[in-house]
Amino acid sequence: MGRKFFVGGNWKCNGTSDEVKKIVSTLNAAEVPSEEVVEVVVSPPFVFLPLVKGLLRADFSVAAQNCWVRKGGAFTGEISAEMLVNLGIPWVIVGHSERRLILNEANEFVGDKVAYALSQGLKVIACVGETLEQRESGSTMEVVAAQTKAIAEKVSNWDHVVIAYEPVWAIGTGKVATPAQAQEVHFELRKWLAANVNPAVAESTRIIYGGSVNGANCKELASQPDVDGFLVGGASLKPEFVDIIKSAETNKAA
Repeated sequence: MGRKFFVGGNWKCNGTSDEVKKIVSTLNAAEVPSEEVVEVVVSPPFVFLPLVKGLLRADFSVAAQNCWVRKGGAFTGEISAEMLVNLGIPWVIVGHSERRLILNEANEFVGDKVAYALSQGLKVIACVGETLEQRESGSTMEVVAAQTKAIAEKVSNWDHVVIAYEPVWAIGTGKVATPAQAQEVHFELRKWLAANVNPAVAESTRIIYGGSVNGANCKELASQPDVDGFLVGGASLKPEFVDIIKSAETNKAA
């Protein structure tokens, strides 16, 4: 059984209620491959989660963009995993580079967040990736392996984890890892999982690519054997997100 293609849309800190309704309307009207071929998850800002969940077509799911590392309490501004479960939100993004770099979330902290979200029944899109300086110094795999190791040390069941490889230098910059670059890191990540977790987890875990994915480059990226989908930023706010979802057919053909 092959890995089901996965397309996530990270809306980040964007949108008004009217803009969100317009995006959802476009998605609801889209003709895309079936649920057997592709799993689609969109991640609006916290304040729009109930709105999107209520309006979005049943074959697409909703994710939060983050959650707190433990049970709720005196943590002003944070959202707990329990709250997301209470709202019926099935997915959460954890460890996005913007949180790692701007808000200084350490590898171990991200690992703890992944483990706690899973313990509460959420499914997790766990992000890893290197900066431009790290890539240029040749330490891409060292960095990505350390980030993955911090997650692997806390997680025993990988059934509900998707790894998103997002090279920081390609997020929102218009620069995109070439299909060969993306495939190389995905292949090495899968090899790391086989050696450090187990071969079954390596084979079944979806590793998706994020970093300026758009309608023009998605098909070539999707054709790579170890690219199991995308976590899309800016393009997920635009109609071309539908084309990115359709690239699942390219992956199936490959």
